[in-house]
Amino acid sequence: MFQDKYVFVQLVSFLNRSRFNRIVSKYKGDKYVKHFSCWIQLLVLMFGQLSNRESLRSLIVA
Repeated sequence: MFQDKYVFVQLVSFLNRSRFNRIVSKYKGDKYVKHFSCWIQLLVLMFGQLSNRESLRSLIVA
């Protein structure tokens, strides 16, 4: 059985979320956001890069 962390979780652990949130609030990145925050968008785009997706449609299917 798999006991270790996945590669995606290991990469996300390197990110400093509080610093990211300060930058987002400085530039008002979440000003008109209702559901899809900048943090979630960053995670989705990172997942798309790691899984070698070529379009948003294939990313949604994943």
